[in-house]
Amino acid sequence: MPELQTERLRLTPIGPHLADELYRLHLDSGIARWYGGWTRADAEARAAEIGRSWQRDGVGKWLAHHRESGELIGRGGLSYQDVDGVRRLEIGWAVREAHWGSGYATEIGLAGLARARELGAAVVVAFTEVHNVRSRAVMERLGFAYCHDFPHRGEPFALYAISLDT
Repeated sequence: MPELQTERLRLTPIGPHLADELYRLHLDSGIARWYGGWTRADAEARAAEIGRSWQRDGVGKWLAHHRESGELIGRGGLSYQDVDGVRRLEIGWAVREAHWGSGYATEIGLAGLARARELGAAVVVAFTEVHNVRSRAVMERLGFAYCHDFPHRGEPFALYAISLDT
């Protein structure tokens, strides 16, 4: 997959070659708060898994860098997830805490939705911990509607969905 550019971001498909940057991203306290502490081995395994997803499914996560400064802003994109017993196209994002409130998660989300439309997806889901009000607000800004809460990794998560065929 080629890199994408948004108004402010350069989105680079994650693969094994970006494991070090993915690890550095997950050291950010704002991201670690939601995703736990990652080891370098965790980042290497996850980067390899995402690279396989790009090859197998044509979707995956991007690392997001500021187009002008090159600063690492976050990550986000699409993956397939089993949700309510159905394989669904899921969108997500994580932005370094210093950049919260700057619209980067929304920008990453819009790029992911554009990719989902290119793939002909009818519905995309998003989910987060029920108390993650910032992420839920991004989902709502992107046009997602709340569906219901569900258990995920032993915690209550809020599920949202958006129809792309309207």
